[in-house]
Amino acid sequence: MLIRRCAVLFVEPREELDIDWSSLFAGESALGATVRWIALAPHLGNEVEIGSDELQALGCISLTLWQERAACEQKSSAEVIARLLAHGLLLSDSPEGAAMRERDEVLRSQHWRPLSATAHMFSRWGDMRVDKGMQFPSFEELVESYGAPPQPAIERGAAIDALMLPVPARAGLDETLFKRYTGRNFDPVATLPLATAARLLQRAFGSQGEREMAPDAFVLKKLSPSAGGLHPTEAYVLAQRVQGVAPGLYHYHPVRHALEPLVAMDTTQTAELAMRMVADQDWFVDAPMMVVLAARVERNFWKYRNHAKAYRALLLDAGHLSQTFYLLATEAGLPAFVTAAVNEVDIERALGLDPLKDMVVAVCGCGAASGARDTVEMRYEP
Repeated sequence: MLIRRCAVLFVEPREELDIDWSSLFAGESALGATVRWIALAPHLGNEVEIGSDELQALGCISLTLWQERAACEQKSSAEVIARLLAHGLLLSDSPEGAAMRERDEVLRSQHWRPLSATAHMFSRWGDMRVDKGMQFPSFEELVESYGAPPQPAIERGAAIDALMLPVPARAGLDETLFKRYTGRNFDPVATLPLATAARLLQRAFGSQGEREMAPDAFVLKKLSPSAGGLHPTEAYVLAQRVQGVAPGLYHYHPVRHALEPLVAMDTTQTAELAMRMVADQDWFVDAPMMVVLAARVERNFWKYRNHAKAYRALLLDAGHLSQTFYLLATEAGLPAFVTAAVNEVDIERALGLDPLKDMVVAVCGCGAASGARDTVEMRYEP
């Protein structure tokens, strides 16, 4: 049997403090520390605790070259190698190891930067419920607990030396910009008109043109910037109350300007999924349309292979798209929202996405305001 180490592996020495009560009562130093070795392998997606003997063995086995298992066992031990194979930190060419080997191959084929892959896989949430205290944020309580926050603006020079700029003249975009705010009080029964939903999706996520840059290499022109013109972010729609659209999950096709049905639901199911998606931020759940922004990493990493900045580019991509979505919703007289506090694992399961290939970044949405102010909204008030 041949074996090798998984493609990406980081090991964290995690320290836990403990108290020796007998030493404390004897008047001696009682505080001690225990170190646990935690292996973080993106193809697994879960932490694995290993011992120092396993750590040493991993350092002796190549992640590229296949080696004879028997030779590795001579350097370590059969028991250590068996445990690492069971953990999935070592891979084998045997039929029994096919499933784990395939997951590792998926990771290798996407050309992730190792640190980025690890940060992505181990920052995902599943079945997380956001603290309800976010609904009514109290700066007084925060200041009492943590002291005053850093000032909202900083000065990097003497005020007397600062060059004062002219007051901006009012222009056409100002009306929309100043009306934009994050909605947290959506009308729970209002329906989003189909024409409005269509404009939002086409202008925010749709293609405005296509160009062949090289044989069989096409790029799309969209209304938001994207690194390398690649536009890797896919839009998945959760329709709750969109006129003429049955409740459920859809994929928005940016070239055909069409919703591709994925999962049919009733309104009770869409509300339940919406709540799970946004980690129980119930002030967003009544939005009649939500859009999941999920980056297709192979599109971006095809060009930026194992690139230190590629992961940032994916996050920027979602930021550009969400702001365009915000402004289009504001133009339509609708409040909007975007949140990264989402349950990626639940979203992946609902949409059938592989987190090594499709990186869920955020969820945005919009709808008519209820007129209530049950939850704080930061609106511009001249």
